[in-house]
Amino acid sequence: QVQLVETGGGLVQTGGSLTLSCAASGLTFSDYAMGWFRQAPGEKREAIACISLTGSITEIADSVKGRLTISRDNSKNMTYLHMNNVKPEDTAMYYCAADRTDYHICLLYAPRYIYWGPGTQVTVSS
Repeated sequence: QVQLVETGGGLVQTGGSLTLSCAASGLTFSDYAMGWFRQAPGEKREAIACISLTGSITEIADSVKGRLTISRDNSKNMTYLHMNNVKPEDTAMYYCAADRTDYHICLLYAPRYIYWGPGTQVTVSS
């Protein structure tokens, strides 16, 4: 079965950086656009980044633009989210998700994504 597993979360100080990883299995990874989402307690889920099938197209939410980079390695079935200059408002559960598509685009739109990981917690201390 399809599995997505996020790792790399934890406690980080304001202004620091971290990289989240998402390992995919049970699917043809290069057939899926990948997205990263986050949800803070009491808040709605927010789409923050996505990457197209080959990585040629990325989209970053305005709220985090300039601080986030998304990448993927199709040879390893991995996608990554690098965050720098983190802020307390980045504290949330972070999820990766997969969108089956034939197009070389990606969408910051959660209903497109059919597979989701369990999430990894990121806590930013002030």
